[in-house]
Amino acid sequence: MNFNALDISILVPALLAGLLVLATHVPLGIQVLKRGIVFIDLAIAQIAGLGVIAADFMGYEPQGFAVQLAAVSAALFGSLLLTWTERRWPEVQEALIGVLFVLAATGGILLLADNPHGGEHLKDLLVGQILWVSFAQLIPVAVLTSIICILWFRFEQKLGHTGFYLLFAVAVTASVQLVGIYLVFASLIVPALATRYYTRGRLAASYGLGAAGYAIGLVISALLDLPSGAVLVWALAALGILFYAFKGKHA
Repeated sequence: MNFNALDISILVPALLAGLLVLATHVPLGIQVLKRGIVFIDLAIAQIAGLGVIAADFMGYEPQGFAVQLAAVSAALFGSLLLTWTERRWPEVQEALIGVLFVLAATGGILLLADNPHGGEHLKDLLVGQILWVSFAQLIPVAVLTSIICILWFRFEQKLGHTGFYLLFAVAVTASVQLVGIYLVFASLIVPALATRYYTRGRLAASYGLGAAGYAIGLVISALLDLPSGAVLVWALAALGILFYAFKGKHA
């Protein structure tokens, strides 16, 4: 173990990034589980990622405005498309979400086919680079997260299907560029799944589980020098299993 790797200047921004992701994804995840459209997060995140890859393919600077615009535009288009399919074919919505995910994933692979750094870009998009997050990156995300949380907690019942999908798309677009597609999905689903039998205090329990998962995962990844995104996913899943095993239906 390398205790010298426990660098506060690196771990604190990474933990804050995780907490920002959880701020929107915990309540949205509970709603996603309730609606039975679990893989929407993967699909929208992959579509947002396709927007990032497309912008890179066209030569735009990473982290530039054009890349952000491409990502959110792609995610919003995907959300509007899923809103339409939910109204048109609600009985096969989950299957359509899966098809959309596969199309976005393979579309990204095709765009990266001639890029010598394509494999690295794809890995960053999937697993993320949370340890490289800076305080400067967190400021606009924190502002956006605050707006999303206000809209969700004050107007949840008035958003409707379209409002839900659009708000979801914006939240995922911001998150996927911080922590990667896999960790975004785990942040959305694991806390909601582990607390699904809670009738009281579910939101607080889900936030606690998620925060603990990020904190423990970051420490483990630093000590063992393992990929942070992958370790965080496993940490969240392990805590979710333990949490459900001890609480479960008796909560």
